[in-house]
Amino acid sequence: MAEGEWARYWQHERLPGIDLLRARYVRHTFPRHSHEGYVFGTITGGIEDVGLPGGVVHAGPGTVVMINPEVPHTARAGVPEGWVYYTLYPSSRVVEEIAAETTTIRGTPGFAETDVLDHQAARLIREVHRAAEAGNALAADTMLRIMVSRMLREYGSALPPREPRTAGARNAARARALLEERMDDPPSLQSLAAELGTGPFALLRAFRDNYGMPPHTWLTDARVRRARRLLDAGTTPAQAAVAVGFTDQPHLNRHFARIVGVPPGAYQRGRGVDGARALRSPTARTYKTGHQARP
Repeated sequence: MAEGEWARYWQHERLPGIDLLRARYVRHTFPRHSHEGYVFGTITGGIEDVGLPGGVVHAGPGTVVMINPEVPHTARAGVPEGWVYYTLYPSSRVVEEIAAETTTIRGTPGFAETDVLDHQAARLIREVHRAAEAGNALAADTMLRIMVSRMLREYGSALPPREPRTAGARNAARARALLEERMDDPPSLQSLAAELGTGPFALLRAFRDNYGMPPHTWLTDARVRRARRLLDAGTTPAQAAVAVGFTDQPHLNRHFARIVGVPPGAYQRGRGVDGARALRSPTARTYKTGHQARP
């Protein structure tokens, strides 16, 4: 990380289905990636530029950024001093449960707007973090559910059903399944296209149209996702690197830190049974470089 950057990515053992990230980034950039669950983030300092399919969002203090599952996006500093933010990553199951209990949304809940100026929701996101870091799972869970329910009522709706599958979309889905199956030894684009009975450029276009990124970018993201699941299960970073197809642990470290925001070791230390002890010393889980203290 650059001078003055710090990050803490972790999970409270009594709050399953929700990840928390609090960070300051200056030079760090998140490459195009997506999440299996939802993203709710609020900026407390600086500007974050979030690249989404509809354009770039310039998110400043008081803004809440909402990203639906599997939506590709990037992130980087919008000003030289970077940005500070609190982010919550609830699973799809958690958000769907809240939607079923507190709204009339039927189908998969989602958000048409990607950024809103909502100081109350921003405060609730910060309160979830503060309660969790204080070891108060009851308060953190309560604030999370109030916040998600508010966002769904104010800005949520049912996501539109998928359009009928074209031949290109079917090929893209088959290509994704093959890449996931052969993650440790993936084929070239030409070999993959030949196996599917199409051309390399046709497959590349179809894959981008359906998943928002080319196959090699998607594969890196998928490898990091699988590595996270392995790390959650107690696999060492070195073992996880080999299992998901990276050449070695340094390659995993580099891609993992770029996509998740912290390296694999810091991520793993912020989870599991050890995470409960860390609540009594939150700074012990802060990954940082330089001399700037975490606020």
